[in-house]
Amino acid sequence: MNELAIGRLLRSSTTGYVFGCSVPEPEVPLFGMFVKAPVQRGQSEAIGLIYNIAIEDDPFVRQMVATPNLSETYIQDQRQNRQVPIEVSVLAVGYRSGNKYIHALPPQPPITLDRISACSDAEVCEFTARLDYLRLILNAPDAPADELIAAALQRAAECRPMEERERFLKEAGRELAKLLNRDLNRLENLLRRIRP
Repeated sequence: MNELAIGRLLRSSTTGYVFGCSVPEPEVPLFGMFVKAPVQRGQSEAIGLIYNIAIEDDPFVRQMVATPNLSETYIQDQRQNRQVPIEVSVLAVGYRSGNKYIHALPPQPPITLDRISACSDAEVCEFTARLDYLRLILNAPDAPADELIAAALQRAAECRPMEERERFLKEAGRELAKLLNRDLNRLENLLRRIRP
């Protein structure tokens, strides 16, 4: 199956990466979305979660925003025909090696200009069958961890059949209770956010 690339890698490290893309489609990219990038010359795939989407400023746009009565034609031309600089930051939460998912930092970061793709529903379900990746999110210094956990768990629940969603979210709540047993206020807030 030919996967649709949603962007190309700009920079990376073992803990995450940033990719660039054109104006986002209605569905792609989204905060909390599971994405993947090739690592180790395509032998593995780094699995990550989108935690920030930034639309960088552009000198032409700076001039346009000060224009009174800006025509809709100019706005659409800027969005459809020009390169709008969008940077998407991804937190590495695991990797796939062969047919096995590992919930740890990938052995190598992806390489510049690699294609970044969205994970399929089946891949998200398989990756999130175990919840060990939650610890990586909780320990991430730059990502909004609580918001990211809530969004990722909701996306992981949505990829499952309707009858399995509630069970999955309850299991995730139990795992969070283990990880946050010394921070009850934070735990309560997270549990409220993921309640089925």
